[in-house]
Amino acid sequence: MSPSPKILACVPRLLPRDRWPDAAKNAITVNPGNRPPGLDESNLHPGGEGEKLALDITRYWGPGGVHLTVDFIDTPDTALRNHILQHMNAWGRGANVRFVASHVDPQVRIARWTKADSPGDEGYWSNLGTDILLIARDRPTMNLEAFTMNTRESEFVRVVRHEAGHTLGFPHEHMRKAIIDRLDREKVIASFRQSQDWSRQEVIDQVLTPLEESSLLGTDSADATSIMCYQIDGDLTIDGQPIAGGTDINELDFAFAASVYPKPGS
Repeated sequence: MSPSPKILACVPRLLPRDRWPDAAKNAITVNPGNRPPGLDESNLHPGGEGEKLALDITRYWGPGGVHLTVDFIDTPDTALRNHILQHMNAWGRGANVRFVASHVDPQVRIARWTKADSPGDEGYWSNLGTDILLIARDRPTMNLEAFTMNTRESEFVRVVRHEAGHTLGFPHEHMRKAIIDRLDREKVIASFRQSQDWSRQEVIDQVLTPLEESSLLGTDSADATSIMCYQIDGDLTIDGQPIAGGTDINELDFAFAASVYPKPGS
C-alpha cells in the first residue's frame, strides 16, 4: 500500500461546533444567497439538527466579488509577503477576486506556525469563506507552516493557491460523493493514519464524509484534477485508478471562480 504523501494534507478549518449556527447566520448576512430554500433560521441553534443545518450552509461571499485585506501574524520579509499575495491573487485571472496587503484590521491573517509555535495550529489550513470574519483579530485565518522564500515554487503554487481557494469559500473537491464512492474505505483510513498521524475519525471527517451536494458551492460534477482536490493513490481506490488531484488552478477552476465571482461587465 502506498501512503498518501505527507505534503498533501490540508484541513479547511471549521469553527468550534457550538459556533456553527453563528457561522451560518453570518454567511447569510454577508450573502443572502447562502440561505438554502425553505430554511427556518429559528432552527439554527447549537445541538442536533441545528448544527447539521449550519454545516450545510455555504460560506460564499456573493456575486459582488471578493476584495479582502491581508496581513501576516509573524511579519515575514517583504519579498515573502509579496510572493504569497501574488499566488493568492492568481484566482483573479478571470474572477472578481483581489487580495490586498493592509496592516489595518486585516480580514485575512496569515501565520507560518509550526507545532512548536502553536500546537494544534501547525500545517496548511484556512478557515472557509465568510467564516474568516468570525475569527478573533489576534488569530490567523490561514496557516502556511514554515513557508520561506526557500520553499519550492511548486509548493507556493499548490499550497498557497489551494488555501486561498478555501478563503474564497471553495471546499475540498475530493469530498464530493462521486469521488468518495471510488475509495476503499479501510485502506484510506490505514494510509492516512500512517502518513498524516490522524485518528480514524479525522480521516473519516477529512477524506471520507461527502459534502451535501444540495448546498455545495461547486461545479456540476466532481473535478478530480481541481486544485481543491487531493491526489489519492490507485492503491486506495476500489478500481485501482488514482484520483489525479490538482497541483495548480486548472481551467475548470478558473471558469468556475469567474462564474460565481464575475468581473463587472462580464
